[in-house]
Amino acid sequence: MTNRRRILIVEDDEPTRERLVRALSAHADELELAAAVGTCREALLALRRDAPEVLLVDLALPDGNGIELIRAARALSSDILSMVVTVFGDEKSVLGAIEAGARGYLLKDATAEGVGTAILQLLAGGSPITPAIAQHLILRFQEGVPHEARAPGPVLSQREHEVLELVVKGFTFAEIAGLLALSPIRSAPSCAASTASSRCAPGARPCSRRSSSAS
Repeated sequence: MTNRRRILIVEDDEPTRERLVRALSAHADELELAAAVGTCREALLALRRDAPEVLLVDLALPDGNGIELIRAARALSSDILSMVVTVFGDEKSVLGAIEAGARGYLLKDATAEGVGTAILQLLAGGSPITPAIAQHLILRFQEGVPHEARAPGPVLSQREHEVLELVVKGFTFAEIAGLLALSPIRSAPSCAASTASSRCAPGARPCSRRSSSAS
């Protein structure tokens, strides 16, 4: 029997968490549940206790943000693959997750079968992304609208524009991290706003800031 790959699920909505657990059971010969938790704090404990091979994480958690957990996972081990499953499909969320180290990004309307397949694709070296998000990013990039002419909303940083350009060109998230020399660790804010001692990364170091572009 082949070794099964261990998955940590971080999702605060119980029905959704149960659905994600069922997604693994459909591939029981290849995937194994490491833990299914609902908070940033619980996820940090699970990561440090027994690091999984895949972190399946929501972005909006009761005591923190999934992007912080993605950074923490990369700080713990570069072998941990992170994939977002969330309701947030806006540019800032998607690009922020990619820059933090996410290798995949799915919306919560994905079927259990689709999530299971996406995890297998991730483990095979792919970068699963919900088609609607990919299409939105492509259209958004092709608009070429200057910042000042856009409708009110979050403004992308120069680095986020670089990430967006590479996503549109078809690079995987891992390739984007290499091309832009994205640091696996940044100064991590507290996972729990009310718990100053609970942090998503055990330490912090300066972010490498080499700018590259694909042609």
